[in-house]
Formats: sequence, structure tokens, C-alpha cells
Amino acid sequence: MSDPSRPILIVVSGMSGSGKTVALNTLEDLDFYCTDNLPVELLPRFVQSVTRAGRGQQRLAVGIDVRNRAPDLSRIPDMLSEVGALGFDHRLVFFDTRDEVLIKRYSDTRRKHPLSHEGLALADAIVLERQAMRPLRAIADVVMDTSEMNVHQMRRQVITELGIGMLQGMSLLFESFAFKRGLPADADFVFDARALPNPHWDARLRPLSGRDQAVREHLERDPKVQEFVAQVAAFLDTWLPRFEAETRSYLTIAFGCTGGRHRSVYLAERLAEHCRASGREGVLTYHRELE
Repeated sequence: MSDPSRPILIVVSGMSGSGKTVALNTLEDLDFYCTDNLPVELLPRFVQSVTRAGRGQQRLAVGIDVRNRAPDLSRIPDMLSEVGALGFDHRLVFFDTRDEVLIKRYSDTRRKHPLSHEGLALADAIVLERQAMRPLRAIADVVMDTSEMNVHQMRRQVITELGIGMLQGMSLLFESFAFKRGLPADADFVFDARALPNPHWDARLRPLSGRDQAVREHLERDPKVQEFVAQVAAFLDTWLPRFEAETRSYLTIAFGCTGGRHRSVYLAERLAEHCRASGREGVLTYHRELE
């Protein structure tokens, strides 16, 4: 685990389609200054640039992948040594996934592989990428296999595996979901919002979500909704410090409604805002039915 008093750089690398973008987005939500597809030789210069002139950036994350040339990828150990000389702790995290899972993900998303411009079939592009990335996997501080993970599980793994909760106190994930699709597997607390008025029955609000201002205003006018918010906020204010005192690094608070689009989304966002306003860092939101 890194010294929390020192600035840190996390290098996110690995196989394309294995979750690197999810990792960078998660780190950005946790107040890391993030950039993707940085040329390897610019790594020390990037660290110098974002830390000079009193910007005060103490947590940086960089995505580096096969779009770099192989000779450049081999220079990463030297570049990380230069970053260390600048006073930064650094960690190289490698995301991996089985080939058959990568092929299915590319098929489902219809995205192009970064090496597809070379005229390779997808399976051949994955083989070539794995060969190019093997030296980075060998020197990685952490290797995460995301073959069996969904987006939510990837986000949680990034926080727990990298010890980011310990860098800044307990991290919180506020999640919304639809009961008709089942409970989130990793939820620590589940609140049922189905007793609250449902914006779905307003034709004007139906196509929107709980993140839209019109839905927020609609729900905020209802006393029952605000009573629900106040009681959950009081519960969290009382019990979160006690969980934190037990050295918990991560907690998931889930809100469910019928469709997972309006009430649960609003509540997850509203309670996340409440926790941020109380001074907590590391507060994330995830909307299962909107992703």
C-alpha cells in the first residue's frame, strides 16, 4: 500500500476490452487527474506538467496500452523510475481477460480493436496484442482478471484492490437498480423506494431519468420523498462513521424501485450529494439500469 502522505501515479494498462476505461473513470470519480493513451516517453513530463505551478495534484492516473509502439512499452520501467525521482509513488495495474470473453465483448459492443486497422481478424489482433503487452504484465504490481466481472464489480475491485479507500477514508458507492432484475449482489444496504410516487406514470417524465432536472423537481416537491431522503441521510450520518471505525474501506448503498430509472436514480444521486456535502471523498454513483 502506498504512503498516503506521498503523491501517487497509477498506470492503467492491459488488454483492450478488459476494463481499462472503467478503471480510469472510477479513478477520476475519486479525484484522480486522469489521461488516456499517453505516449510512454511523455510520462515523466506529464507528471511534472500537472504538478507544477501550484496545481496541487497529488493523485494521477494514466492509461497506456497497445497503441504505443512495442519499443516504447519496453521503456516503462525507466519512465517509472523517473517518476519516482520526482517524489511520486507509482503502481502499474494490468487488466486482463480471457480471449473468448474479449471476443464476446467486442461482438456485443461492435467496437473495433485498436489493431484492426492492420487488417487482422479480431482473434489474431488479440493474440498480437497479448504478445506485445506480455512484458508489462510481467512487471505489473497488480494484475486484475475481469473475465467474470460486470462494470459494477470492476469499479469495486479497482477501489478495494488498489487500497484507494485507505488513501482517503472509506469509499462509498450509491447504486440504483430495478427490483424486477434482482438485487445487486454486493450491496451492503438496500433501500426500497417502491412505496414512493412513481414519475413513470407522468407521460412527460417517463422517458427521462432521475438525473434529469424535471424528475428531480417533481420528486423534491413530494413530502414523502423528502421524508425518505431525510431519514436515510440521518441513518447514514449515524452509522457510516461506525463502519469507518471498523476499518471498512468500501461500502455499497443501493436504492431499488420498479424500473430502476426514476426514484432509485434520484435517491442514489441525492444521498451521494449529501455525503459529498458533509466532506466525504471517494463517493461514487452507479446506475445499473442506465449503463
